[in-house]
Amino acid sequence: MHSPQSLTAEEHATYQWQMWVSDFGAAGQQKLKNASVMISRVGGVGSVVAYELAAAGVGKLILAHGGNVKPSDLNRQLLMTHDWIGKPRIESIRRRLLELNPRLEIVAVGENVGPENAARLVEQCDVVVDCAPLFPERFLMNEQAVRQGKPMVECAMYEMEAHITTILPGRSPCLRCLFPEAPPTWKRQFPVFGAVSGTVACMGAVEAIKVIAEIGTPLAGRLVKMDLRDMSFRTLKFARRSDCPVCSQTPQSKTD
Repeated sequence: MHSPQSLTAEEHATYQWQMWVSDFGAAGQQKLKNASVMISRVGGVGSVVAYELAAAGVGKLILAHGGNVKPSDLNRQLLMTHDWIGKPRIESIRRRLLELNPRLEIVAVGENVGPENAARLVEQCDVVVDCAPLFPERFLMNEQAVRQGKPMVECAMYEMEAHITTILPGRSPCLRCLFPEAPPTWKRQFPVFGAVSGTVACMGAVEAIKVIAEIGTPLAGRLVKMDLRDMSFRTLKFARRSDCPVCSQTPQSKTD
C-alpha cells in the first residue's frame, strides 16, 4: 500500500480549488495522496480515468496495458501520441501522466490483466477501476476485488452508450451478479467515439475519488446507463444474486 505522507506546500497550491469542496477539504486531499488505484487497460476509458486521477492528486497508480501504439488508438486513447506509434503503449502512458503530475508514483505493467497477474495487481491497490473491453479481464478483476475486499469501479461503453457502477465487497452486488455470463454479442472491436469513452471515464474517476475520500454516495447496487445519442440517463437498481459464483459466499454487511 502507499505510505502515508503529508501534503506539501506545492500540493496545497495545486489542489486548492478542489479542497474548497465542502465535504472534501485537506483531509480528502490527504486521502487521495495516500491512495493507490489500479486501472485495467489504459485505453479509451482508462486513459481518461488515469489522467483525471493523476490531476486530482492520487498518489499511486498501478496501470496494466499491453501492446504498441497503433494509428487507430489515437481517436480515443488520449495518453497515446502520434510520435509514439509502434512503441509500447505503457511507456507513452507513463510519460504523459508524469508530464501532468511529476509527483505521481506509477507501477507500469506492459501487459493486460490475465489469470497469472490479476491477484498480484489487485494486491497493490486500494481501489480498482475496471476499464477493460473484454469480459474475461473484467471478471478476473471482479473476482479478485471481491476476494481481497477492494472496491471496484466498473465502467464500459459501446458506440454511443455507456454504463457505470461501483462494487463494494460485502456491501453490494458484484459484476457477476449483473452479468452472470459474458454477453455472446460482445466483440473485441467495436464502434467508439473518444468523447463517449471520456464521458464515462470522467464519471469513473469521480466514483473512485468518492470511494477514496469517503464523500457522496457511490453507485453501489445501482447501474447508471446512458445513451448519448439523445442524452438519456437511467439509474437501475440491481441486487446480489444468491447463486453468484463470486460474491454469494461473502457475508453481507449489516450496515446496508
